[in-house]
Amino acid sequence: MDWYLKVLKDYVGFSGRARRKEYWMFVLFNAIVAIILAILEYMLGLKSVLTGIYSLAVLLPSLAVSFRRLHDTGRSAWWILIGLIPVVGSIVLLVFDCLDSEPGDNQYGPNPKQFT
Repeated sequence: MDWYLKVLKDYVGFSGRARRKEYWMFVLFNAIVAIILAILEYMLGLKSVLTGIYSLAVLLPSLAVSFRRLHDTGRSAWWILIGLIPVVGSIVLLVFDCLDSEPGDNQYGPNPKQFT
């Protein structure tokens, strides 16, 4: 839960680096919250109101942590645009998100693994 809150607090932090753990814990909690909201919508008979509001609320933090994750692997945040390519783009981004941090400092900042 701390990783999720850390990303939400740094919602406009597009510079720097994000560890794999920070990124994937945020993704996990996002998925859990989205599933819970979808179940609530189904039970209450709503038409994607809650999930829509939640998606808008976490849009900036999601982009920021994705940018920082790409920076951690030594890539520019512009690589996120490869996700616009159907199927292949999503697979490439998934691979980049699963790669280990670039060792030591890189052009985007110090390695976050050194501080935890």
